[in-house]
Order: sequence, then structure tokens, then C-alpha cells
Amino acid sequence: MRVINFSAGPAVLPEPVLRKAAAEMLDWHGSGMSVMEMSHRGKEFIAIAAKAEADLRSLLAIPTNYKVLFLQGGAIAENAIVPMNLLRGRGVADYIHTGEWSKKSIKEAGKYCRVNVAASAEDKQFTYVPARETWKLSRDAAYLHVCTNETIGGVEYQWTPDAGEIPIVADMSSHILSRVIDVSKYGVIYGGAQKNMGPAGLTLVIVRDDLLDRALPITPSAFHWQEQAAADSMLNTPPTYAVYIAGLVFEWLQAQGGLAAIEQRNIAKARLLYDCIDQSGLYRNNVRKEDRSRMNVVFRLPDEALDKAFLKGAEERGMVQLKGHRAVGGIRASIYNAMPIEGVQTLAEYMREFEKKNG
Repeated sequence: MRVINFSAGPAVLPEPVLRKAAAEMLDWHGSGMSVMEMSHRGKEFIAIAAKAEADLRSLLAIPTNYKVLFLQGGAIAENAIVPMNLLRGRGVADYIHTGEWSKKSIKEAGKYCRVNVAASAEDKQFTYVPARETWKLSRDAAYLHVCTNETIGGVEYQWTPDAGEIPIVADMSSHILSRVIDVSKYGVIYGGAQKNMGPAGLTLVIVRDDLLDRALPITPSAFHWQEQAAADSMLNTPPTYAVYIAGLVFEWLQAQGGLAAIEQRNIAKARLLYDCIDQSGLYRNNVRKEDRSRMNVVFRLPDEALDKAFLKGAEERGMVQLKGHRAVGGIRASIYNAMPIEGVQTLAEYMREFEKKNG
């Protein structure tokens, strides 16, 4: 029996994807091979990668002047790879600080350039997104970096950032493919796959063509977006099986009606939990309402002893991975695309039951 998995990542995958992957494990489409055994330069895997890219381009309506790269290293590695690829001729980069993942990005970029923190939500414990009019941008910044969904604090941009002529780089690891976005508003979009796209090991980078010639001379070839783009993401061996699973997820998303349909489902799932919290006298969410994450719903109980009792009761009912991140504690329900609304309803019902006993 499968559990109701609220893990923040690696996270739940659509069951039809897992079943199809299982059926194709030993023999992909009559090839006599598992995808894990294929040469990345063989016709079979090249077809898999090409279809995955085409389906992703269709889902996100990616313009033709953007390259799609399937890489490795996760968003943490991209924190260093981003400045290496964009800093030539510039000595400063702007960052918006909205939480733990922004903090890691800022620290890593500081090894390569001067970082201007153009706005920060630290004054209110990272419970909001700083308003655009408060941003103090540099005139000569190489780029502006934002993390558009902070999984730990449960804070999400519900609007598209704008920095004029400065290219915007967005870490969208935890909410890409959960909503409709305008890719053309960004210079670079990147993210680890293990939230909404597939298993850990695959990193997606979407980069505008005119930004491919800005890399520092020290940039290693495997991390050089222009070189990887020229090699169709195969300068080194890509994470082949993770690309295959991501391709199955893209097919599943298309079958759900695309991103417009999945966004409406995600809005409904998030509303179920936030309504439960807001109508409660036991639970609290400190994030400003207009900045609440649809993907990562965080909340607190009055004391840690209740946290333990809450988590124990949830696990007894088949709900797992609800413990908040070790950096902040509390409770966190990650409700990515593959989490069915029935799972969220089960959690909301349990929350009301728990409050009746402990409120």
C-alpha cells in the first residue's frame, strides 16, 4: 500500500509514470534494453531526450530563442554555475533574499563577484516577498537572481519580477510546471527535477540565446551553458534515466490538460489547507497571505510536544514526511503536482480531528 507522501523532495511522482517506468524497466519499446543500459549517443536515448525537450517546450511555451539543457548537479551547483556563466565584463550581481535557498545562492555567488542584496525579507523572518518598489538594483548588474518559491519558509512569488534591461535568473526548482509562466520574462530559469519534474539527479536550465556568450574563462566545459547547448546537453554523459522519467512526467502533464489545468488543481489543493489553518485556533501560518506558497504549506502548533503527537497520528493514517525543515521546525505539507487532491483532503480532515482533541 502506497503512503500519502508530503515530502519536500525528492517528492511524490505520478503513479501512472511509475507504473509505465516499471513496465518498461527491462525492455524499452522492444529495444531489449532498459533505458539505464542505453548509450546516451544511441538512437534510442536520443529519441527519448528529443521528445522530452519537445514536450517541455510545448508545456511551457518556451520561445525558439531559448536553449533547454538537461544537466547535473542540482540547483545548489547552479548557484555557482550561474555567476560563472553570466559575469564576463561585470563585477556585481543583484539578489533578492527571501529565505534559506536565496541565502545559499547569495553565499555561492559571493565567491565570484560582489553581491548586492537588492531587497531582503529578513526583517520579518522571511514571511513575505519584498515589494518591487523596494528593490535597490545596481545599474551595472550582470543579472538579478530570485528564488521564486522558498520550500522551507513556504513563500512564493505570485507575480512576475521585472528588472528592466537586467536579465532575471530564477531558481524555480520547487514550483516549475505547477503554474503558467511567461518564459520570455526571464533570462535564465533553472531548477532541480526532484519536486515537480522527476527524480533527483536531473537539473533543468532554460537560457536565452543572447546570454550564452558571457561565461568567465574559468568556467569548466561541463558547466559551460554554451558548450552544453552546442552538444545538445551531451558534452558529458547526461543523467539518462532521470531524463527519461522527466519525459514521462511531461507526457502525464499533457494528459492532465497542461499547465493551465494543473494550476487550477494546485490552487484548489492549497486553498483546502490554508482555509483549514485560517479557520483554526490551533494552527498558524505566518506568511503574508498574498505570498503563500501553493507548493509548500507550512504551519505551526503551540508547542513541539504537539508536533510529535501530530506527526505520529498522521503516520498512523498513512501520511508521511510532514515534519518541517530542520532549520525552522514546525509542520510542512508539500503538495506538488503529483499529490492528488484526495491526499490533501485526508490531511485537512485529520487536522480538524486533531484540533478537536487538542485545541
